[in-house]
Amino acid sequence: MANPADLATIALLQGLTPGELEELARAARFQHFEADAVVLNRQSDCRGVYLVLEGAVDVVNFSAQGREIAYARLKAGDFFGELSAIDGEPRSANVVAQCPCRIAVVPRESFHDLLRRRPDVAFRVLQKMARIIRTADERIMDLATLGAHSRVCVELLRLAKPDPVGSQGYLIYPLPTQAEIAALASTTRETVARVIGQLLEANLVRKVNKTIYIDDKIKLSAVAQRLDPRRTEHETC
Repeated sequence: MANPADLATIALLQGLTPGELEELARAARFQHFEADAVVLNRQSDCRGVYLVLEGAVDVVNFSAQGREIAYARLKAGDFFGELSAIDGEPRSANVVAQCPCRIAVVPRESFHDLLRRRPDVAFRVLQKMARIIRTADERIMDLATLGAHSRVCVELLRLAKPDPVGSQGYLIYPLPTQAEIAALASTTRETVARVIGQLLEANLVRKVNKTIYIDDKIKLSAVAQRLDPRRTEHETC
């Protein structure tokens, strides 16, 4: 059994007593994964809940043409696999280690017991599901109404965080690879390279090493909405 204190780093389990953490640790299976290793396959029969103790994982899927579609990147303290743990249905996505990571797998039965005993934990699961639904709604709307160029701009805006040095601008650091941005925007790496090049040329963004700076987020958002989705899709997809 691993150290129960490891489980205390998981946001879902905040507030559990030492005894409850020890019980979960006794039931859980602790695993290590190297970068790019498959942590969870859609075809897996496991219905447990996965807790990210160290490292980070990417939740991804693949289109019929083999294009990778990224759903989320989960870091230490996050959890995944709760949907199948709740309804017993097959997994909805694959999960791949983004870097070396350590994972604890809590059996479905132990997870159910925890939800019954701890309403605060159950409520955190509901909060995550609400976030998933909202994100899915946004992405469906993007795919239905925006062209590939616009979707790349929108993903850059989603990735942008306030510049910590105190300016009014935003930045993306570390900058994901073009392939990672393409997976988020449901387009190709070539399209991402073209769009970023155009934004740099138009002075809408600045790139310094592994950081992209956005001085005027509102202006970039307006540019994203103005692009003609039909022309863009025809030219780039």
